[in-house]
Amino acid sequence: MAKVVLILALCVLLPVLISASRPMSRPFRLQGRVYCDTCRAGFETSATTYIPRAKVRVECKDKEQKLLYSIEGTTDATGTYHILVHEDHGDETCDVVLVSSPLGHCRNADPGRDRARVVLTSYNGIVSDTRFANAMGFMKDEILSGCTTLLQSLMEEED
Repeated sequence: MAKVVLILALCVLLPVLISASRPMSRPFRLQGRVYCDTCRAGFETSATTYIPRAKVRVECKDKEQKLLYSIEGTTDATGTYHILVHEDHGDETCDVVLVSSPLGHCRNADPGRDRARVVLTSYNGIVSDTRFANAMGFMKDEILSGCTTLLQSLMEEED
């Protein structure tokens, strides 16, 4: 009886363990943008510029906040990053975080817009392998001229 249970366990568990340890054949394609908040508004406006060569990092942690996975990426000329993630992180909390900006006048991360939560699992009903993260931003040291008018026009549209 013990031999039957052992053989059954090997037939069922061994393939599961092997497939879980192998990288995914179709990786997740994580995409997002990094901007410079030229008006220090706390959100993207028409005066916002996007930062090429900004560095970001994907961090996945377990429930005890222990870092289990990390990979860095860099934005292209349009301020967009594309990072391939070759593993499923279903039981982990994954965030994209700002690392650095190459712009000397726009290096301070906007608190509250310095990270974006991403879902990196195939077991959630999302068919596509592409995952989109919210835009993250750095704040410009000096507010751009014309921002007061721009922000006032946005507030008028809100009413």
